[in-house]
Amino acid sequence: MFRSMRGRLIGLLLLLVAATVSAGTLMVALFRQSTAARAEQAQAEIGRACDGIVEGYGTLAARSPESASETSQAPFRASLTAVIRRALHDRSGLEGGIWQEGKGSLAYAFPTYPGERAKTDVPEAELPRIEAVNHVALSENHGIVRKYAFPSQTLLVTASPLPGPIPGLTAWTMTRVFPFAGRSYRLLMAGLTTLFATVLVAVGFLTSFTLSWSRHVGRMENALQAHDLTDLPVLAPTGERELDRIVSALNDAGARLSEARRKADGLARQVAAAERLAAIGRVSAGIAHEIRNPIAAMRLKAENALSGDGRSKDSALKMIVGQIERLDALIRRLLSVTEKEKLRREAVELEPFLASCISALAELAKAKGVVLVSCSEAKGGWFDPEQVRRALDNLLRNAIEAAPGGTEVTLRARRTPEGLVFSVHDEGSGPPTRVREQLFEPFVTGRAGGTGLGLSIVREVASAHGGTARLLDKGVGTTFELILPWPRS
Repeated sequence: MFRSMRGRLIGLLLLLVAATVSAGTLMVALFRQSTAARAEQAQAEIGRACDGIVEGYGTLAARSPESASETSQAPFRASLTAVIRRALHDRSGLEGGIWQEGKGSLAYAFPTYPGERAKTDVPEAELPRIEAVNHVALSENHGIVRKYAFPSQTLLVTASPLPGPIPGLTAWTMTRVFPFAGRSYRLLMAGLTTLFATVLVAVGFLTSFTLSWSRHVGRMENALQAHDLTDLPVLAPTGERELDRIVSALNDAGARLSEARRKADGLARQVAAAERLAAIGRVSAGIAHEIRNPIAAMRLKAENALSGDGRSKDSALKMIVGQIERLDALIRRLLSVTEKEKLRREAVELEPFLASCISALAELAKAKGVVLVSCSEAKGGWFDPEQVRRALDNLLRNAIEAAPGGTEVTLRARRTPEGLVFSVHDEGSGPPTRVREQLFEPFVTGRAGGTGLGLSIVREVASAHGGTARLLDKGVGTTFELILPWPRS
């Protein structure tokens, strides 16, 4: 995934989102931690405020013990309220009072209440909790603190028993800690808003950048796939500086490639024309040579016969007939090379077929002092016997001409994974090295007096059967092979 530009941009986008979530989580955690710290600070503050009420009440009870005997008297309650106000006057957000077991609130004050009018009544919603805290403090005879956590706030209430002539009295204080309030809340919201706004802008930019690159790259890929590599299209600019550099390089490469292809096509046409002319020249030269020799011989004989007697004329006519037969054989060979005969495949028994090929050239081999031998390692084949016979006749004639006197020329057939292989082996030195690469081309020969058509006929017969013809460059002597693949059943 991360090996492509798109994958890397998506990975960067995911990392950015993960970093944003982590930073936001950290900010909220720090704010909550500061809220807990503020709750601890508020708890200590209400504890000191409650101690202040206890001290103020002790001073009042010591100064006017007789007035403290009647808790229902208005002056006494007013004095208690004044004690509470003095203890809480500089403590923001704190409220408190004096509670008597069984009678409820004797005095209450909230000096820092933010409303327009002074608050003189105990909060109705918190009365059960205030009563419970005072009851526990009185029963345990020491100060206690209770914390009540709500989703929107944390309520802290503390209470301490009051010593003196009046039984069942307790002093209490209360405050609220809001987790998201005031300047800290505004700072948190401002920080989170800035963070997420920055992330949204970055995400939008990266998304647009990724989609833009993907779109441009996809358009370039489609344009390149729709054309051949040798004919690259002209790509339009994308507007992206880095991509446009690649587009410019591709366009330049395409222009150079088109120019090189144009020049190569021109050179190829010139080379093909030159090769055709050279081939025509070789063929023409070969035909002219092969035809001129018999004609020259016939002309010489005819001129001698005109100045001689009847006996020399008969001899000349026989010689002329022989040369005409030679020309006829040459034309037949030319037709074998140029005309494609239709194959007539049939099942052929190889032993008698090879024997018939050998017997047709027995007199020629005897005259050269060469022994012809045939053998077959396969029982039969499926091919055109006339065409294969003509190919093997050419191979055998060449072998007889090349073999030293007193040696053998072997015609063999065997079955291999390539197909049915006919091989002709002689003990001669083989064709010259200079002609081996074009050995199966028409009019290419390494033997004086040869027409250069025999091996081209062998190649055409092999090609017509879907096979090949080759010269083996190994071992002693010379071996030509004609390979005919087995036809599909």
